[in-house]
Amino acid sequence: MENQSSVSEFFLRGISGFPGQPQLFYGLFLCMYLVTLTGNGLIILAIVSDPHLHTPMYFFMANLSLADMGLISSTVTKMLFNVQTHCHTISYTACLTQMYSFMMFGDLDSFFLAVMAYDRYVAICCPLHYSTIMSTQFCALMLALCWVLTNIVALTHTLLMARLSFCVVGEIAHFFCDITSVLKLSCSDTHVNELVLSGFGGTVLMVPFVSIVISYVHIVFAVLRVKTSGGSSKAFSTCSSHLCVVCVFYGTLFSVYLFPPSVESTEKDIAAAAMYTVVTPMLNPFIYSLRNKDMKGALKRLLCHRSIFSS
Repeated sequence: MENQSSVSEFFLRGISGFPGQPQLFYGLFLCMYLVTLTGNGLIILAIVSDPHLHTPMYFFMANLSLADMGLISSTVTKMLFNVQTHCHTISYTACLTQMYSFMMFGDLDSFFLAVMAYDRYVAICCPLHYSTIMSTQFCALMLALCWVLTNIVALTHTLLMARLSFCVVGEIAHFFCDITSVLKLSCSDTHVNELVLSGFGGTVLMVPFVSIVISYVHIVFAVLRVKTSGGSSKAFSTCSSHLCVVCVFYGTLFSVYLFPPSVESTEKDIAAAAMYTVVTPMLNPFIYSLRNKDMKGALKRLLCHRSIFSS
């Protein structure tokens, strides 16, 4: 069925429904956006420039930082532009594009965290076979699968959305084109979209999460078998930063998508979504730089190197 939409744009509520001055929230979101880009950009530069970090774990960490930058850019930039220009509209095409990018980068975050958990499982439970299992070819294959699968899921949702008709210019009660908010505006039958959203959404969310849980269950049992306390603490220290990121990511994600939306307070739902799309990508670089000695050292060397050349 071809798209019969006669609507060329939507209205984005954005942060206009929050109490207080819009410019205050504009400044807050702008600061978080710039901090996220700077922090994740430094993580990528440190990993690329430091030969000691050319390992599978940091290879996937760099891709996670790239996905975080894409996630926050896909949602926040349009909202910041709308607040600055006092124009709260988004074109139909731009809305579908934003929806596609948001789903792809959000799913990439989940997949990369699962792959990193598997990397830690192999490193701790199969240390003698680590270099053989986590070969360059295998890491490239996992990276390619993550990108291909997330693109397929995002493209499927976007194409199904493009089939729907939108007869009236409606207001999207969010600061970006969230798929559930846009579905409510359609005057077509959205049954197929909702079924695919439930099936794909649950699978993309739960399969990586279950994989992470299984990996860490094996890691815990392997660490408990270590006789020396120093060996146990060293093994846990290699996982601590990743585990913190997993808790922050899935904690905010589950709070948004596993609890029923609030009918009475849309602002609370927007704030919860902002935790997942804005705050989490901003926190990840701090978690990795503060709790990972190798990353902390690489960042220091990178900043010192740049300061020497700039002076």
